[in-house]
Amino acid sequence: MATGIGETLREARSRRKVDLNEVEAAIKIRVRYLQAIENEEWDALPGGAYTRGFIRTYANYLGLDGDRLADDYKRSAAPSDGERVPRRVEPVPTGARPSRSRLRGWPTIALVCAVLVAVVVGIALTGGGGGGGSSSSSSGGEAATQRRKQAKKKNAKATKPGVSMRLAATAEVWVCLLDAEGKPLVEGQILAEGEEAGPYRSRGFEMAFGNGNVAVYVDGKPAEIAASSSPVGYAVDGSGRLSELEEGERPSCE
Repeated sequence: MATGIGETLREARSRRKVDLNEVEAAIKIRVRYLQAIENEEWDALPGGAYTRGFIRTYANYLGLDGDRLADDYKRSAAPSDGERVPRRVEPVPTGARPSRSRLRGWPTIALVCAVLVAVVVGIALTGGGGGGGSSSSSSGGEAATQRRKQAKKKNAKATKPGVSMRLAATAEVWVCLLDAEGKPLVEGQILAEGEEAGPYRSRGFEMAFGNGNVAVYVDGKPAEIAASSSPVGYAVDGSGRLSELEEGERPSCE
């Protein structure tokens, strides 16, 4: 079905007197995808969410309304498979839903609270004596402080398992990011250049990008992401090891 999207983009490019190779160099989308968009050969493109991202990026580069043309594609040409329209969303708070690992931490918290109560009672009892008890009370207070610090460290480790993940877009990029439970953290969102998502924490992650214009930080350290103008996908396991996903293995957030 002809939508006029391809013709609009082709005419705008002709007015600017740029060829497809120049466009590819500027926005990092392969010439064959640009040609498919201009010819409205939608089956030759990676898919609905990716295609909308490509149309938006291409149109914005040519000075057109990228959001409007991407919406035109969604209404008239995208497959009616119930996919979601990419949207900007606030990052999902890491504490929004208690994970099973946090629930498992409650016995530890209860034990720590019991220890703290016992320490407070002990300090109160020893502090009621004469002058000779002040030194004992002081040393007991220091010991209690140390125990509280150690308990906080242990509790922090128990309630924050896994690895952290943060994304930073180096140019406009479509992102789908899932945690180890398969819950979307970035659900088919277009990140603008310089925009970030995260940090998130999970026992692992799966992610898909519309291109390679994104920096990935695992536990605060940059991961090796190949430069690509085509869709890519990766997985991160509980130890922070990153591996590439084949096309059929990547999440779609649909």
